[in-house]
Amino acid sequence: MTKEYKTITEVSGPLIFLEKTEPVGYGELVNINLPDGTTKRGQVLDTSADTVVVQVFEGTGGLNSESGVVFTGETIKLSVSKDMLGRILSGAGEPLDGGPRIVPDDRIDVNGASMNPYSRLPPVDFIQTGISTIDGTNTLVRGQKLPIFSGAGLPHNEIALQIARQAKVLGSDEPFAVVFAAMGITNEEAQYFMQDFEKTGALERAVVFLNLADDPAVERLITPRMALTAAEYLAYEHDMHVLVIMTDITNYCEALRQMGAAREEVPGRRGYPGYMYTDLASLYERAGVIKGKKGSVTQFSILTMPGDDITHPIPDLSGYITEGQIVVSRELHRKGIYPPINVLPSLSRLMNSGIGKGKTREDHKAVSDQMYAMYAEGRDMRGLVAIVGKDALSERDQKILEFADLFEDRFVRQGRNENRHIVDDTLRIAWEILSELPMAQLTRIDNKFIDAYHPANKAKSE
Repeated sequence: MTKEYKTITEVSGPLIFLEKTEPVGYGELVNINLPDGTTKRGQVLDTSADTVVVQVFEGTGGLNSESGVVFTGETIKLSVSKDMLGRILSGAGEPLDGGPRIVPDDRIDVNGASMNPYSRLPPVDFIQTGISTIDGTNTLVRGQKLPIFSGAGLPHNEIALQIARQAKVLGSDEPFAVVFAAMGITNEEAQYFMQDFEKTGALERAVVFLNLADDPAVERLITPRMALTAAEYLAYEHDMHVLVIMTDITNYCEALRQMGAAREEVPGRRGYPGYMYTDLASLYERAGVIKGKKGSVTQFSILTMPGDDITHPIPDLSGYITEGQIVVSRELHRKGIYPPINVLPSLSRLMNSGIGKGKTREDHKAVSDQMYAMYAEGRDMRGLVAIVGKDALSERDQKILEFADLFEDRFVRQGRNENRHIVDDTLRIAWEILSELPMAQLTRIDNKFIDAYHPANKAKSE
């Protein structure tokens, strides 16, 4: 299908409208030949009885009714190869690192093949990120999708890079890779990401896709699909365990809203398209473990909540699709605590299947529950102290108040390059701060675990 059509009737933002041509498919790739001899690429967004809508990747500047449109009969495909590891690519899959174009072993549709629910295996393998608040209380499991809910100005990018550097499966020498997709980031952020990846050596096992803030919004919609396609290829063709980190999903949704406005669609909540739930699900649901395949795809997506509002449509819909969330706290950030992760609203729904004897340690769940309960009570106690004063508290309540401070200062707070081992560091620190409480208050921990792991009992046995 190489026929050129000069039937453009309207140019609206990143979209062009042309009169009906021969039958074309949804998502079909389009070449647009401008009068000055240059060519732009686009994709069919809508096709009805008399009009075809095409979204243009490089912007619509210079397009007019003399521009010719050629339908290629193909969807957007990513050229994939194991040589992608160690490369920095644009949001459209073009090299940004000065290296050669990737010689493809295959070209794969970026929309991916849908995964048969029956062929999915339940995620069970613990992934150590080296961050105590994730490993200890909101564990990431291989094949899970676990977003980070953050806010403007909070260090979510630093947390993402730390996870990218440190993540690994304990006791496993299976190949592990990271696919990092950044959407709508500034040039300064892009430089920061690239320098960190190169300086720390994390780039050797990573594929990086960068879509900058001044790149077309349309490209932002393709970037996560490019990244997930690369991840699926490495996982299911090369038996690698792939961690996909996507930042920032909010920028992706803003591009989705921009497209909807250009198409004059009837908006849904807060102006976002009504189909945003299914669109986000088409990204998030590309994580998982498949029967008969050695590899896996695990997702960490970062989204900044507009106005720190967790009920905003983007975090709200994401929470329905994903298996929990990690919440970054502005209050902890103001206290100078890094990483400022608030464990109370955070949740990992698959934690129980990835921890315990033979995976982390048998006391992991009980220790996590005990710390969560005591920290929650200690936070409530702070509100009471503001009203009645510290002296009005009982000795028990004062101990719990001190525990909340100790929890934030020793368990939550850690260095940006501090890679904590789940048993040697995270659980050890947890027991050390729990030992500040009377043993009678450790009601959520079985006596056999207290006998085996409580520092006071360990000191006696030694």
